[in-house]
Amino acid sequence: MTRATQAGRGDDDAYKFLSSILAGIAQPVWVIDHGGEIRFANPAALAALGYDDAAELRGQPSHETIHYKHADGSHYPAADCPMLRPCQTGETIHSDEDWFVRRDGTMIPVEYWSAPIDSPAGRGAVVAFTDIQERRRLERATRERDIAQAHAAEARAAQRRIIEAADTSRAQLARELHDGAQQQFLNTILNLQRAEQDWSSAPERARHLIGLAVEEVRRGIDGLRELAAGIHPAILATRGLAAALDALAARLPFPLELEIAPVELAGPIEASVYFFCSEALANAAKHAQAQSAHVKIAVSDGRLAVQVSDDGSGGADTTAGGLAGLRDRIAALDGTLEVNSPPSGGTTLTARIPLGL
Repeated sequence: MTRATQAGRGDDDAYKFLSSILAGIAQPVWVIDHGGEIRFANPAALAALGYDDAAELRGQPSHETIHYKHADGSHYPAADCPMLRPCQTGETIHSDEDWFVRRDGTMIPVEYWSAPIDSPAGRGAVVAFTDIQERRRLERATRERDIAQAHAAEARAAQRRIIEAADTSRAQLARELHDGAQQQFLNTILNLQRAEQDWSSAPERARHLIGLAVEEVRRGIDGLRELAAGIHPAILATRGLAAALDALAARLPFPLELEIAPVELAGPIEASVYFFCSEALANAAKHAQAQSAHVKIAVSDGRLAVQVSDDGSGGADTTAGGLAGLRDRIAALDGTLEVNSPPSGGTTLTARIPLGL
């Protein structure tokens, strides 16, 4: 018997002994020889890879049979494959995530270990792997759950902020009514009562008091109109968003350039966009000392993009109450708000709102 024959028989005996050990374990395992050919695959590996009999794999090149393409279907050169490296270097290789090719050409995500094993014919490798499809599904489900919980928590927080902002607005409205229109109408009543008392004895004074009452009524009506514009401007309902923003521009302390694409919006969206622009521009005037501003409204890919930019001081605090309120307003429409406010100056707010077109 030649030395080569003895080595071959010894090699076969070694693989048979190893096979007898690995056959009964639940972990999918295959063994490759020094040349990279498969010498043994246990039942768990056959099942995972879609084979019926170990003879279908025995003698096949490991890489070209099981590991020859990437997840995107592109070719995976054997020279780049680390799984065979233990046969040459004796090192152990571990991959957290890779893809193996099944018998039918489909692919499965796996985590694998490739460790060297010595035999009379040279160093081979034992490859043990785990199908991680279930793990990936659980990880994905966990991520989706965490994201949903985060969104729900943010939605609850936003809802609380919206309610608190509405309560604050109602309280402010009550104060403005009390200090403004209500006081003016009370003055009107008092002047009319005095005019009635002086009508016979002092007609000139009575006419003067009536004139004062008329003036108070006018101021009261103007005050109510101004309050109503803050609640929901009539022009928005009668003439639309472009006209309402044009009227808003006339009341600002700086020039406003409007660039509004023609689009028909649902009432709640139109109102929210108007007040988003109104509040953003009020912030620009009050906090950023802006000298000019620009509003652009366009539709792209079924989303409404609303951009409000100013040339103010910049460096806006994105967590502050004003911007948080704007973010909540847009979030209530399932939209997103992007804030770009460098310290060097200028602020741009970009809201994107799905239209469900």
